[in-house]
Amino acid sequence: MVEAVNSSLGKMLLEEVSPVVMVLCTPLVEETFLKNGLSFVETLKPFCNFSNIDVPVRTSGDQLYRLKKFTLRLFNASDIKQPNVEVAKQRLEHVITQAGEKVFHDLESDPPQITDILSNPESEIAPTWFQYYNKELIRTLSFSDHEAFDHPVACLLVASSKDEEPLNKFVDLFNTNRLPSLLNDGVMDPKILKHFLLVHDNQDATTERTSKVLSEMRSTFGNNECNLLCTNSSKEGNVEHQANPWASFKSSVPAEKLGFALTGDDIGEIKDLMQEFASRHIIPYMEQKVRDLNQQISATRKGLRNQIKNLWWRKGKDDVPDSTKGSIYTFSSTESQIRILGDYAFMLHDYELALSSYRLISTDYKLDKAWKHYAGVQEMMGLAYFISDQSIKEAEYCMENAFSTYMKLGKSGFQNATRCGLWWAEMLKARDQYKEAASVYFRICGEEPLHAAVMLEQASYCFVLTKPAMLHKYGFHLVLSGDHYKICDQVNHAIRTYRSAISVYESTTWSHIKDHVYFHIGQWYAIVGMNDVAVRNMLRVLDCGNQSKSTQEIFLRDFFDIVKKTGMKHEVVGLRLPVINMSSLQVIYEDHRTYASQASALVEESIWQSLEDDIIPSLNSGKSNWLELQSKLLPKKYKESNVCVVGESVKLDLEFRNPLLISTSVTSVSLICELTANSDDLKLDKEPSSLSLETEHNQVTTSGLSSFTLSEVDFTLGGGEKKLVRLTVTPSEEGILKIVGVRWELSGSIVGVHYFQSVPTKAKTNKAKRKNKLTPTDALKFLVIKSLPRLEGSIDHLPDKLYAGDLRYLVLELKNNSESPIKNLKMKISHPRFVNPESHEEELTPGFPDCLKKGPEQNTVQRETSRTSVFAFPKDVSLQGDRSLRWPLWLRAAIPGTMSLYFTIYYEMENVSSIMKYRTLRMHYSLQVLPSLETSFEITPSPSRLQEFLVRMDIVNRANSDAFEIHQLSTVGCRWGISLLQPVDTILPSKSILPGQGLSCFFMIKDCRKPGIEEEKTTSILPSQTDTKLITQDDDEKFFDIVNSPLASFHESERSCHGTSDQLSPNTVDFILISRLAKSSNPSAEQDLLKILSHHSCHNRIRSSIPLSWSLDGPKTMYHDFSTSFCEIKLKMVIRNTSDGFLSVSINTIDGLPDAAAPTPSSGNLSGWRYVPAITEEMKLTSDVMGSRLGKPPPSMESSPPFIWSGSSSTKVQIQPLSTTEIPLQVSVFSPGTYSLSTYELVWELFEHENASSATSGTCQGYPYYITVLQSE
Repeated sequence: MVEAVNSSLGKMLLEEVSPVVMVLCTPLVEETFLKNGLSFVETLKPFCNFSNIDVPVRTSGDQLYRLKKFTLRLFNASDIKQPNVEVAKQRLEHVITQAGEKVFHDLESDPPQITDILSNPESEIAPTWFQYYNKELIRTLSFSDHEAFDHPVACLLVASSKDEEPLNKFVDLFNTNRLPSLLNDGVMDPKILKHFLLVHDNQDATTERTSKVLSEMRSTFGNNECNLLCTNSSKEGNVEHQANPWASFKSSVPAEKLGFALTGDDIGEIKDLMQEFASRHIIPYMEQKVRDLNQQISATRKGLRNQIKNLWWRKGKDDVPDSTKGSIYTFSSTESQIRILGDYAFMLHDYELALSSYRLISTDYKLDKAWKHYAGVQEMMGLAYFISDQSIKEAEYCMENAFSTYMKLGKSGFQNATRCGLWWAEMLKARDQYKEAASVYFRICGEEPLHAAVMLEQASYCFVLTKPAMLHKYGFHLVLSGDHYKICDQVNHAIRTYRSAISVYESTTWSHIKDHVYFHIGQWYAIVGMNDVAVRNMLRVLDCGNQSKSTQEIFLRDFFDIVKKTGMKHEVVGLRLPVINMSSLQVIYEDHRTYASQASALVEESIWQSLEDDIIPSLNSGKSNWLELQSKLLPKKYKESNVCVVGESVKLDLEFRNPLLISTSVTSVSLICELTANSDDLKLDKEPSSLSLETEHNQVTTSGLSSFTLSEVDFTLGGGEKKLVRLTVTPSEEGILKIVGVRWELSGSIVGVHYFQSVPTKAKTNKAKRKNKLTPTDALKFLVIKSLPRLEGSIDHLPDKLYAGDLRYLVLELKNNSESPIKNLKMKISHPRFVNPESHEEELTPGFPDCLKKGPEQNTVQRETSRTSVFAFPKDVSLQGDRSLRWPLWLRAAIPGTMSLYFTIYYEMENVSSIMKYRTLRMHYSLQVLPSLETSFEITPSPSRLQEFLVRMDIVNRANSDAFEIHQLSTVGCRWGISLLQPVDTILPSKSILPGQGLSCFFMIKDCRKPGIEEEKTTSILPSQTDTKLITQDDDEKFFDIVNSPLASFHESERSCHGTSDQLSPNTVDFILISRLAKSSNPSAEQDLLKILSHHSCHNRIRSSIPLSWSLDGPKTMYHDFSTSFCEIKLKMVIRNTSDGFLSVSINTIDGLPDAAAPTPSSGNLSGWRYVPAITEEMKLTSDVMGSRLGKPPPSMESSPPFIWSGSSSTKVQIQPLSTTEIPLQVSVFSPGTYSLSTYELVWELFEHENASSATSGTCQGYPYYITVLQSE
């Protein structure tokens, strides 16, 4: 295991994570260096890698260390930007294409052997261009906004001595308009080190002017910040360099044309320039920058106090959204400064300082949910751990954390995840963990085929380098890689990878992948024009059993040609073209169970049995199932046979699969059957050998050709296609029918035969006796009985999709084509909440939906609705011949969702068969119910009126696209009257409820029962009082009838689903809301206007915080002559128990107290009055008149109360649940005035039952009640 610094990753980090120098030069500078076929930056690049720079560095501590290796990266200012994705993709594709062109001539040689591959050194196993590709892939992420090691450390400003006023040129070069946008936008710090370079072209410039300009530069910008570079010293321009330093940097130009005007002295001067620039300017600047940043961050962020302060400050950022794209930090932010400190320390090889900085900022990024920044820091931590030879586990943990975080960002983070994966894989390879490195390569494959091909190939070489070598994985990943190369038209690379995979599979028994490799490599050789090599590989495929697609076509064509020349058909037993899947075999036949459709036959038997438990008499009397019932009816020797009927088909579903890649036509597919009338023939005939060839048809079918009819099916199977084929046999005679097998033809010359095996298996019983137990294939034996009536049924106009509450009128049509009648029809429906049959057969008059509306003389008494689970058709219904029965059904979509409706119709036959007395018709339909209007009700008692209650109805339209109109709201039963509290126009001005819209309406309902003392008597209520119209248009439109079927029946079903009570609870109210689809401007939608929706709300309880309500009744104004006596007023209090318990109420009265603050009345003032409300002009009396009549009151009355309760001061009553009682009260008034008679309180106790010992209690203060007593004339 090599040292981390000297490993492939260490060298890559030295080149890629190094200081960036931004270059700004004038056009004349570029013109000078283009004489050598190079730009200025390209000229300097080979001399920016210093293998032994030996510079002392001191960063955070006092101890010096020496920097041995250092690299600079030079970029033109115009190149300091994030690379374009498409351009970067094209560059990567160009790298791969160039590598493919170089290996083209090697493809003609023999493929490498696996022994030779294993014996090669590690550096020669993988292609060398992988390293260049990986570097280019990493460089596609240059100048990312969440990292700092690509930020320019210094700016090199270059001007030519030939420029006019070079000093002004230097000033203009660093103008903000010419700077990269990343510096102007605040992502990168524009205040960086500046170094000024004057270029002197020895071919066409004078030395005197150059010296003068250099002197001016040093006096202006500083002596140490200016340098001179003399170049192009070769006058002839034909210098040849034996080791051309630019050849590896610019391979697109021949090496002899690069640098031909530069002499050795020029190259040496360039080396010295870059050495001095790095050692005397870049490194000291970065060293000082690190010290300053470290001192600043140590004072503000390091230490326990600063860390707690920082965490407290970021505590409120827990709810900030994740930052997945865009930078949220500027270069001057504290977080960016810490990141810069870490990256500078990393580039100066102070990995401890870098790690501490990365750890410090990692928490901040995580708290800020800046996941890309967080992943970048974790990535650098992993690299720092690796390069400093610290904890291996910590390094891998950091890389895993960074990789996972990048991947969570989706597409925006995949490129960063790829770079992280490449570094991570190199890290693992440096530690000889090749298997783990292969898994990392596999994880970064991505969806781009060309990128995935390169990663898969790199993973394959990791498998071959493991100890021991994992050759199968090596070959498999090479094949995957080749497939991806071919998708991207990189045929040379595809052949190269497949050639290497051949050495793995040619000595194995893995025929499928070996055929795949040889076949495709042959095709690809043909594409590149190497036809001879292509033929050699295709021949290898022809020798194998599992042929490729083209070889299968050739083989089958030749095979069929030979067969046709013989002039006869060949029957092949066990022919595996196509392949028959016996596990898919399913037999569908009808005994006493018949099916209306294919969907009905596929329903689980347990569902039908649960429906038929109540309608089949034999099943209803005991727990025996239909199999036990059949065994009782069949003769003993036929108990192991199924039963079918003459003239009714036995259907068999069988799956055929084409094992080839080519399309295959299969014709004349039919069953092989045998029908015998003798019971001795029940024994199964012995089938021919599964591999024998016969030249004649099997005699099993000829014995019954006149006794049954077979269906023939033709179909075509595509390559690898599976098809489920239905074959039928229809017996025409009674007897024993056996389905023996299936036969088919290929190309008209080959007959394939497959026999269904039925070998009995041995099984032990409880008595340890051996008994033959037949396999499931013995279900292919049937007892055929004589023809029976068969009922056919369908439901007309049943929709597939409808809204919740949608009410539809349907018709069930039943028909019996047999002349034998059927009777005693009964029907069981799986969801009576959805479907309700009518009680009579008549058609609707008038039509739907007018039939649901009230007539002119509507009977308010509700008809009895059937609650039985089985619907019995009338006794006189009998079907035979051509007569059909059309029975009305009502469908209501009760709840949204996908519903399966199951119908079972039972019917009996007379004197037809001793084995089968009855049959059932099974029907299955699926409905998709969409949400429509959703309602909720809240009922609260009126505070001043006993029998009235306030109702709030909330409606929300849950439909996605349609609007609804609400028609009417009705209360169920004869007890509750309903009325609107607001005009109809104010409820819904838009006339319809739009999708997603909500609405609240308020109503008043009145309990129309007459209150009594201990019981309540029901009074009659007009039909119109239970309904209220919610639309203004069509005022003459009648109300919908909720009293009779179908609305009443569906409401009973809704009540049973929401509760068990069969009667209306005294303390609950049921509502029915009728709505319809709103009118549409689309003419095709006019039919939707006929759709009526009913929404049922059951068991809505009256909400109240106390268990009672009361009212105080009596006169409001009275006249009395107080000169003769005081005034006695009789009152009545009505109390209602609104709960289901027993209520005890005590009435405590409090006499009116005199007003101590009132002034002493004079002879001219009114006596005893507290407040007199305004009265009419005719009733006004002056104080003189009143005073003359009343005179001065006696002294004893001045301190007496104005009125007293003259009845008992406390009255206690017992009230039964939901009952009302009346209590007489009396008050005595001593002087005229207006008095508040709310000076009483009700103390109540509520018991669960009459003799309960525990109770809940409370006190209610009296309602405001004012009475005015005036002096009579």
